Amino acid sequence: MESEFNRFFNEHPEQKEIFEKEFNDFLLSEFILEKMEAENISVRALAKKAGVSPTIIQKIRSKNASRINFRTFTNVINTLGYKINFEKIQN
Repeated sequence: MESEFNRFFNEHPEQKEIFEKEFNDFLLSEFILEKMEAENISVRALAKKAGVSPTIIQKIRSKNASRINFRTFTNVINTLGYKINFEKIQN
């Protein structure tokens, strides 16, 4: 049985792309927020350690990560003690 969610995306495939992009931004933002809380680090402290402006950290936290370049994002992630690994998506 097909869910309403899947039925909607089957009928509107362009909406699925938009949803996936926005969901990924949400996941990145939530990851950063969670790690900042776990490390008890402020926006300003993280920005200083990562060598970026506090505005950049705020953009990531506010789910506006699409405007942040990859190098900047990896600096922030690395500063929090993480690295990015790539994995092939099964189609």
